[in-house]
Amino acid sequence: MLKMKNIIAIQGAEGSNHHKVARDFYGDKVQLNECLSFDALVDSLLDKTSDKGIMAIENTIAGSIIPNYALIDANNLYISGEEYLNIHHHLMALAGQKIEDIKEVCSHPMALLQCKEFFKKYPHIKLVEDVDTAEVAKRISKNQLKGVAAIAPKLAADLFGLEVIEDEIQTMKNNATRFVIVQTEKPNNGIDRINKASLKFQLDHKRGSLAAILNVLSDCKMSLTKIQSLPVIESPWKYSFFVDVTFDDYKEYEKAIAVITIMALELKVLGTYKNGRK
Repeated sequence: MLKMKNIIAIQGAEGSNHHKVARDFYGDKVQLNECLSFDALVDSLLDKTSDKGIMAIENTIAGSIIPNYALIDANNLYISGEEYLNIHHHLMALAGQKIEDIKEVCSHPMALLQCKEFFKKYPHIKLVEDVDTAEVAKRISKNQLKGVAAIAPKLAADLFGLEVIEDEIQTMKNNATRFVIVQTEKPNNGIDRINKASLKFQLDHKRGSLAAILNVLSDCKMSLTKIQSLPVIESPWKYSFFVDVTFDDYKEYEKAIAVITIMALELKVLGTYKNGRK
């Protein structure tokens, strides 16, 4: 756990999974800047309202969150850390209610999608898309809304005095999200703590160009943990590649970067940091 007094921007409200990651990473007394969108989160970093931001980047069920890759790249943000969080969805409402009393469930579209099978057993419940899981829980508590439930982490129930009606309602129990810590300044992570890097490169559109880069990574003892392609704006059928690699020897990483710099049309190091996988 890092003990810092930075203002940390999160997408969503207190009680959300982004809040949980902030607490895990920076401690229970972390100072939050709650943002209702990832665009607003990035803006808060650019205008110095926040010092660092926490962004979900991929999920084991939904896959890559493509717009967030684009946001990090377009705004020249750096990744300084990461955390993997097992996602648990709980149905919560004002105390004293049963699921038969619930007429409406509001939550983020992704949470609703991940709990779709559960609600097939309760056709009387109307599912309503909302901007954030924890924000709904907060609204239910503040306005004392009966007959309305939220899907949110247990942290939200604790913060807003709600009662969990049903535990673990997500369809897939092995549901995890990877979050990255982003900032505008190049991180000053110690080499002895660095064993993962996020890179972006663009290649000539010719046979074998990607395979050649992957061979370099392999020769330098890099383990490829993620590869994602994004179209190059205003250049039809051209793509940039975003990759994550882990390594044991920082010198081997430096050697790989030196070679790829020569081979690629463009190379950007998005961040070097400690692998968040336990």
